[in-house]
Amino acid sequence: MTVPPMCPRCSGVVRAPGLMSSDWVCDQHGRVHPYTPSRMEALSHVTDHARVPVWAPVPLLPQWTTGGLGSCGDERTGATATVLALSGPSPVGGPADLLLVAEEPGVGLGARTAGIDGFDPGVVLDRAPDAKIIAGGHPTPLWRCESAADRVAFVGEASGVWLWAVLWPPAAELVLLEHVELHDLRHEVHELPSGAPSPRLP
Repeated sequence: MTVPPMCPRCSGVVRAPGLMSSDWVCDQHGRVHPYTPSRMEALSHVTDHARVPVWAPVPLLPQWTTGGLGSCGDERTGATATVLALSGPSPVGGPADLLLVAEEPGVGLGARTAGIDGFDPGVVLDRAPDAKIIAGGHPTPLWRCESAADRVAFVGEASGVWLWAVLWPPAAELVLLEHVELHDLRHEVHELPSGAPSPRLP
């Protein structure tokens, strides 16, 4: 079943472009980049139309699986944001979830996954980073930013756009202390094990 596009900031209904406007519009947030969640079977379609990276840890952490993905934009604009969902065991025990978001400024999908209002993370880059990963072959610092109480969010910049890493529960942040190397699936084909659909996707 095809899921209709929704607002990336509130998951509300959006009005499609028409004769009077070329924009997708949310009654609450105005002009938006429409968000559509997908199953992993749609990965090639998302990567073909993405203007931003589709980040995935390669190899996946032991016993971790993918649980779906999503993108913002339409066929006319291309995807201005992407998100990949992953699940697996937390380093401190119990299950954990991770959402990796790449987005152009002003989309709001990363803030939505972090559980905060607004579009972007604000001023977080004026202190020492809280984590370091490899993204697209480059060392990439990440800073902890504001988030809802049931999760922890980190943000940085990679390939010229925002990179968000949001984890549940907060103690799962230790995942980022392991060797995490993100690859852009637009440029590299990898076999990624699939699991149950993630309940964390917006």
